[in-house]
Amino acid sequence: MKEKLILIGASTGGPGHLKKILVSLNSYFSIPIVIAQHMNPVFIPSFVKQFDNELPFDFFLADDRHNIEASTIHICAKHCALYKRGYELKLENSLDVASLYNPSVDHMFHSAVKLVKDYDILAILLTGIGHDGAEGLSQLQKAGALCIAESEESAIVYGMPKKAIELNANIKMMNLDNIINSIKKFGGV
Repeated sequence: MKEKLILIGASTGGPGHLKKILVSLNSYFSIPIVIAQHMNPVFIPSFVKQFDNELPFDFFLADDRHNIEASTIHICAKHCALYKRGYELKLENSLDVASLYNPSVDHMFHSAVKLVKDYDILAILLTGIGHDGAEGLSQLQKAGALCIAESEESAIVYGMPKKAIELNANIKMMNLDNIINSIKKFGGV
């Protein structure tokens, strides 16, 4: 059986949605989660610290290279890429990415496409302005990952998820409550 991994991309309205998702998970939730939330890099450390103080998980600021392990949540400080070395899943900064958005959701999603053969991946694109994440989510879906875009019903800004659905009609569209239920189901909760 494959190990599991959850990837979440978000922009405008994302911090509140992320908190609602993470609060709904119990402390026994063991699937690692990697989050790319558009934010000025100056504010990301305090964002991670706030989550770490309020929620029963181990949060890590992904600002260098490190391992992804069960029961951990990693929030990208900069453009991040996932890769597998031996039996270990790793996350590292990518310095050569040209993107209007920090961190780039598309870059994170694209880097995970090659992991689909080794991991069951749930990729989620939440609320946000623009199109970041749409192309990467589409590529993940085509590679075999379970992909969800937030519906207009619950999105604060229905830009990024709308673009994802326009690119690939096979991406599931759900409101935030159903996304939470899908995460729990994926995690066996």
